[in-house]
Amino acid sequence: MPDKSWDLTIRPKKNLFDINLKELWQYRDLVMLFVRRDFVSKYKQSILGPAWFIIQPLLTTVMFTVVFSNIAGISTNGLPPMLFYMAGTVGWTYFATSLTATSETFIANAAIFGKVYFPRLVTPISIVMSNLIQFGIQFSFLLAFMLFFWLRGVSFSPNIYILLVPYLILLMAGLGLGFGIIISSLTTKYRDLKFLVQFGVQLWMYATPIVYPASSIPEKYKIFILANPMTPVIETFRYALLGSGSFSFYQLLYCTVFAIAVLVIGVLIFNKVERTFMDTV
Repeated sequence: MPDKSWDLTIRPKKNLFDINLKELWQYRDLVMLFVRRDFVSKYKQSILGPAWFIIQPLLTTVMFTVVFSNIAGISTNGLPPMLFYMAGTVGWTYFATSLTATSETFIANAAIFGKVYFPRLVTPISIVMSNLIQFGIQFSFLLAFMLFFWLRGVSFSPNIYILLVPYLILLMAGLGLGFGIIISSLTTKYRDLKFLVQFGVQLWMYATPIVYPASSIPEKYKIFILANPMTPVIETFRYALLGSGSFSFYQLLYCTVFAIAVLVIGVLIFNKVERTFMDTV
């Protein structure tokens, strides 16, 4: 009888901590295929296509300027409102889109999961990476926006902390991925959660210093805003690029620990749910 050698043996996972990172690396080509699929399909049949990546933050910035600066009169720490809001919007959008997209991982990909084997974490990871392309386009637009205001004589102060931007992106990706896969795992049984995600993310945005500087928060509410892990990310992002706001090493450390904890908890829950989700999705 001829000897049979198998390229891959699929075995059930023994426990929650049975996470094969080596296998994820082996499927890196599939990750890149999913990244391309997610990016191309997002605006494939739209008239303006990828131009929406620029139009969306621009329209949001204009709306914030009219409502919160011109009507409500909220301070922007001496910066032009358009520049202040644009910086906050670009940072927040990457986190928010990563969270909302990964929160639908199981439901949106149930047909694929039921037919072929691959590490299920490939899907949410590819979503976060494809959103990184969108962030790159919007960040480039933000830099062009900054150049426009600089040429008009507006004073702002980019500083050495701009070197932290890649780290801030990593934190946003970790938080978005962690919270997203937790919600995705829970929605396999509790479908109501998916209706709360968009609403919850919108409320979360107003609990983050995007339309207002952290320095303007009343003292009695400051503890709640500072407990928000996205607060130090947005504050540091804006401070690094514009010199507006403040930088706190301890707040950034808190955000780092929070992101790691959420990501670990999310992966463990995801690992548990993926073994039986086809029976409930």
